[in-house]
Amino acid sequence: MDDTVRRGTLRSAMEHRLGWPLVTLALLLALNAAFNPGFLHVEWRGGHLYGSLVDILNRAAPLAVVALGMTIVIATRGIDISVGAVVAIAGAVAAWAIGGSVAGNVTRFPLPVVIVAALGIALLCGLWNGLLVARAGMQPIIATLILMVAGRGIAQLITSGQIITIYYSPYFFFGGGYLLGVPVSILIVALVFALLYLAITRTALGLFLQAIGINPTAARVAGVQARRLTIGAYAFSGLCAGVAGILISSNVKSADGNNAGLLLELDAILAVTLGGTALTGGRFTLAGSVIGALIIQTLTYLIYSLGVPPEVNLVVKAIVVFVVMMLQSGEFRATVAKFARRPAPAHGEVRR
Repeated sequence: MDDTVRRGTLRSAMEHRLGWPLVTLALLLALNAAFNPGFLHVEWRGGHLYGSLVDILNRAAPLAVVALGMTIVIATRGIDISVGAVVAIAGAVAAWAIGGSVAGNVTRFPLPVVIVAALGIALLCGLWNGLLVARAGMQPIIATLILMVAGRGIAQLITSGQIITIYYSPYFFFGGGYLLGVPVSILIVALVFALLYLAITRTALGLFLQAIGINPTAARVAGVQARRLTIGAYAFSGLCAGVAGILISSNVKSADGNNAGLLLELDAILAVTLGGTALTGGRFTLAGSVIGALIIQTLTYLIYSLGVPPEVNLVVKAIVVFVVMMLQSGEFRATVAKFARRPAPAHGEVRR
């Protein structure tokens, strides 16, 4: 392969929607491997997979699930900043339904009822957001801001302002269990991704979402049920937040209405944008959102392993958000390209 073909292939790969996200993830993995010996080592111990890579995948699972739901909402030109509060509500409902008994296998309601209740409440929260956006005509950020603020209060009302410790051991399977040696949380993310991917690629749903995101008015004129799909997108986002709430509360064995899912909406939006989904709607990628979640978790792992204060993690995320937003701005890219094309001034000439 000559240099011209090689450069063309490399250019095509980098212009692919997943090109830069994959490069960013690979760079972070390389940095972790450089500073942490054995980072890439994965072993089979006691019938389970162990290693830093497995730990990153496991800890990124709740964010990845929320990011998948956020992707569908953003594809419709929306935004959902209430997902963190919905995570707290779902965890609180699950903890309340289980009860506070210290006996390991005693619960107030059967486990299937607990799961259905938590997911059902999360789905209703998403429907509420969708109705405010699609029926009441509210701006998405305002509509979801209402639940973002009220949701924390609802979660604290359910938990009576306390951290509820969960003692029901079968519930721990979702966030800390293993199936065929693989963490269950990773398998749950894979299942959600697979079902959503099939719905997007094997039906007209993906095309309809793109049409709504690109031009909602034209989509309605063409016969697309834009309002119903928008409501469905927010409902799905709420459902994904409910799944994340179960994973988190199951992992930490408690429900905290005040801190559970705190700032998760920021991480979810960042993961979606890092993955290549346009905040202007229409163009979206499910795989990119999962990669974005892995980027955030790998970055967090690197910061903590280097002994850097946790506060720096928030600063780094803020910087990344700023850079991503600027790069997605057409005006910013056009301005940079304009200055890059301007010839350098001759010696003694003053550029005006």
